[in-house]
Amino acid sequence: MTTVYVSVGSNVDPADNIRRGIDCLQREYGQILLSPVYRTRAVGFDGDDFLNLAASFETNDSVQDVDRTLDEIENECGRDRREARFGPRTLDLDLLLYGDLVLDEPGLRLPRDEILEYAFVLRPLADLAPGLIHPTTGNSLAELWAARTDQADPLIPVPFVLQP
Repeated sequence: MTTVYVSVGSNVDPADNIRRGIDCLQREYGQILLSPVYRTRAVGFDGDDFLNLAASFETNDSVQDVDRTLDEIENECGRDRREARFGPRTLDLDLLLYGDLVLDEPGLRLPRDEILEYAFVLRPLADLAPGLIHPTTGNSLAELWAARTDQADPLIPVPFVLQP
């Protein structure tokens, strides 16, 4: 079994779409562990705030199968891929880590660069697995978070209940 980490975000009916996405992840992979949920400003465009969190699960599926399943779940939850890269999202599921795999192939790069680029990706991931070692930096996620200089970015913890 491989442990997988996924970033989960939405700024279109975010509570409902995140619940739906988590339900789909549970349907596919069984037990899902979740980080706290954070409200963050939209990055790269003017838009409604996002809710962001990280999820992890174990699977025997290949990395390509997991990536494909995440796309299918996004589609099931109304994701419109014709929209701009930086724009509103009903559901965004990004594969961050697949065990300690380092991979660079068309359309799939692991670990995902956004872990080191965006506080709204790293913070929930570090909350979920602080001792996990990033496969290319050699630092724990907690160390990577502690080293960030933009921790003042507004990451507002929000209470979140899976059942409405």
